[in-house]
Amino acid sequence: MSRRATVTPDSREPHLTALRNLKMARSAHAFVRGNTQQFYEWLEGANRTLPAGPDLWICGDCHVSNIGPVADREGGIDIQIRDLDQAVIGNPAHDIVRLAVSLATAARGSDLPGVVTASMVERLIAGYERGMGGGRKLYRVVERPGTIRLVMKAALKRRWKHLARERIQGIRPDIPEGKRFWPVTAEERDELESLTATDGMRALVTHLVHRDDDAKIELLDAKYWVKGCSSLGHLRYALLVRLSAKGTADELCLVDVKEALKAAAPHASDASMPRDNAERVKQGALHLAPNLGERMMTGRIRGRTVFVRELRPQDLKIDLERLDETEAMDVAHYLGNVVGRAHASQLSWPDRKRWLGELARNRPKSIDAPSWLWRSVVELVQAHEGGYLEHCRRFANEIRATR
Repeated sequence: MSRRATVTPDSREPHLTALRNLKMARSAHAFVRGNTQQFYEWLEGANRTLPAGPDLWICGDCHVSNIGPVADREGGIDIQIRDLDQAVIGNPAHDIVRLAVSLATAARGSDLPGVVTASMVERLIAGYERGMGGGRKLYRVVERPGTIRLVMKAALKRRWKHLARERIQGIRPDIPEGKRFWPVTAEERDELESLTATDGMRALVTHLVHRDDDAKIELLDAKYWVKGCSSLGHLRYALLVRLSAKGTADELCLVDVKEALKAAAPHASDASMPRDNAERVKQGALHLAPNLGERMMTGRIRGRTVFVRELRPQDLKIDLERLDETEAMDVAHYLGNVVGRAHASQLSWPDRKRWLGELARNRPKSIDAPSWLWRSVVELVQAHEGGYLEHCRRFANEIRATR
């Protein structure tokens, strides 16, 4: 499609499928990010015995790009997990393995030698264990590496104009149609209008400290949003909302409406989770990434459950396009710590102590990481490499067939 091409609502599916295939064919790391379902199928098929960690809320899709700066309702920023679509109450080992595989494929994309990948796995688990803390100390924070500090510096400088330029290509009160934003049907527009008029939406967009609780809320524009990878083909909308209050200038905000799907991540058999998938995502966010969870609500569009959040300019993802050896290990250490702290916040010290004991078992002399983790990374990287090449072969055939 050309940059200005648009897709009608009744022809979305084939375009979204083709786009998802293209995105996943761009690199092995992109393939890993877009394959949560296959990750768990491979993990189960490998018959790998992982340690039975304490049941707690896990991300379920803990890859590098799902961690980054997230703004809170008071204007503060912290590095947290930023995508909770797959959140479930389950085994924390799944998050550790998923992050380790993501880092390993990112290292291969940066042409780093295998010894660096081994060191990254060691540093990841070391950072995670520090995140578990000790005794009365709930957790221990490790120093942010230069790559992460640069992302945080960029996040702190960002304002609405930056978000508008990236998301809607301007600061006009509409969302221009193009390759990222497609028109919605009249029925979709009506339902999105109704969603905007709810008390939940009012609470969502006025909760920032400087906004008037009695502000008038108006939906200016709505578009189908072509965003992400694994979510392509499911409902996703961008809403441009205006807040008007006496004595203050009008304010615009961009709201993300995303369909909540059944989680691919396995959950504990006796887990007490919301049956509604959107409520599950919100609860996962409140436990793992409170900055994000406090900025979410749930609803229904076209009979499907959705979760809704206002996008803030400071919300950024971490992309590891090219890393040197030192950066790679420092980033692995820090991201492991972020995940460890998110898990630790849900556990008492006795539970954290038991989990640390499990993590300390079966550490070979050749690598300072649990053997179950290293074997999982090796086997899953091999499986992903094969799956990626097979995906590229099928995708190339599809391209030929359309010519």
